[in-house]
Amino acid sequence: MRIGLLTEGGYPYATGEARLWCDRLVRGLPQHEFELYALSRDAEQERARVPLPDHVTQVRTAPLWAPADDGRTYSRRERRRFADCFGELVRGICADEAGPFAEGLYGLAELGRDQGGLYAALRSESAVRLLESACRAPGASRAVQAAQVVDLLEFVDELERMLRPLSLDWYEEDGRHGSLGEVDVCHAAAGGVAAIPGLLAKRFFGVPLLVTEYGVQLRSHYLERRQGSRPAVRALLAAFHLRLAGEIYARADLLTPGNAHARRWQERCGAPRERVRTVYPGMEADRFATVGESVDCGDPGTLVWVGRIEPAKDLVGLLHAFAEVRRAEPGTRLRIFATAVAPGYLADCRSLAAQLFPDEAADAVTVGENPVTFEEIGGPDAASSAEAYGAGRIAVLSSVIEGFPITLAEAMFSGRATVSTDVGAVCEVIGGTGLVVPPRNPRALADACLSLLRDPERAQRLGAAARARALELFTVEQNVGAFRDIYLWLLARGSGARPDGEVPFAQPAEARVPGHWTSPTWSVAPTAAPATGPAPATGPAPAPATGPAPATGPATGPAPALAPGTVCAGQAATPAPEAAV
Repeated sequence: MRIGLLTEGGYPYATGEARLWCDRLVRGLPQHEFELYALSRDAEQERARVPLPDHVTQVRTAPLWAPADDGRTYSRRERRRFADCFGELVRGICADEAGPFAEGLYGLAELGRDQGGLYAALRSESAVRLLESACRAPGASRAVQAAQVVDLLEFVDELERMLRPLSLDWYEEDGRHGSLGEVDVCHAAAGGVAAIPGLLAKRFFGVPLLVTEYGVQLRSHYLERRQGSRPAVRALLAAFHLRLAGEIYARADLLTPGNAHARRWQERCGAPRERVRTVYPGMEADRFATVGESVDCGDPGTLVWVGRIEPAKDLVGLLHAFAEVRRAEPGTRLRIFATAVAPGYLADCRSLAAQLFPDEAADAVTVGENPVTFEEIGGPDAASSAEAYGAGRIAVLSSVIEGFPITLAEAMFSGRATVSTDVGAVCEVIGGTGLVVPPRNPRALADACLSLLRDPERAQRLGAAARARALELFTVEQNVGAFRDIYLWLLARGSGARPDGEVPFAQPAEARVPGHWTSPTWSVAPTAAPATGPAPATGPAPAPATGPAPATGPATGPAPALAPGTVCAGQAATPAPEAAV
């Protein structure tokens, strides 16, 4: 099977978990051919590509950062066609209407495929005027109606970048350079712009579309709105992403969110429930086997935090909670291990830790030491995440915003008891194997940590249960196995579905045997006349009590021929098992 894997700013270039799960998926299915179609975000990203296995047959990259002006001019007919399509698109954005948005999107895609590019048209004065008319039309939101010329120019610039996939040469019908029309399944590794090529492949060629979202792109856009953007630009961008997400969810053959939290977002945006299947991300459990199976559960008086140091992780709240823990248990320590750092926020956290926890020394000649340490994964004390979790018995997650908590799953693989805030998919991941408290509540976080610090046996039981749950749900094997089945189902459904809706291969092959088992055909071998008594009458053989009458013929003639696979004469002529198709 040929799989077209669609990515944006990730595999096979970027590092991080978004790249890792794609790499694990590709390497876990060597029986399939993969073709990578990557949208890159900057030039630096394209310089470092990860090694690829042999069954990755090609990699095609389209930059979203480089100028795309091809210098071409448009005829009057092309300009009129563009105005019609772009007008429908922006009307759907400003008036929050799905129909005009989809019609305009696919119209622009057909124009881009026919004419070779849309860069100049999307940045033209005509595009700005059409957008202005849509913003001023009845039904537009108040924030959009207040858009000024500077807002319109900024949004058109962003819109041109997001619509560059419409003008790519990935949809050629001749297939000379490789086309999405030749793959068996399009698998978008994210929603949003990354899924646009899959939408077009489905529309132009009927290729089944699979969309995987471990972090909902629409939610990420809402959380990462640029602070410098004006309100009208933010409103227009939000409306575009909302309409695009709705179109992707409506057209995808199958959606595979990484957790129930993401699934709820998709369903609220219009995804049909029958086409949504949760597939948890796969993680390498072997990296944490030594720590998870070790008898030593780490320092019982140490709390461990692992992750990216940024405001969404609420380390300020964690430090205030640890101050409460120190007042109740003076010997407790907090070790913070950073996988990545937002420099300004790290400086604020260090300053707060110095104020809350002065350096302590055992005597007058010993160097003072702070009970809170800021360390880095890969440093001398923690060369890996597994060693970081092994430093303590309790792992803490203090986030106020979270999707699928990767670090929490890693702590579970490491067999650590966990204390987490109730955000994102935390409760779904934990499943009763850890303590969960409300976010932005340092007192509740401190009480949960103290309850485990004072009850080591309970902490050990929770850690063992957490590891068992992680090994059941979050391994690479379960992830790859799920997508193996999904690919086969999509191929059967998309290429060979029957008019009555039956899907090929939905039933085992043994269940389909030619012939009618309820009315077997009987064949009687010729027998010699008995020594005494009248000779058997010639003529047609009598019909059996049940079943259709056999063909007539003399009883003393040659035995009727048996079909291949039938049993001997005198028994029902049923096909042998190997004849099943």
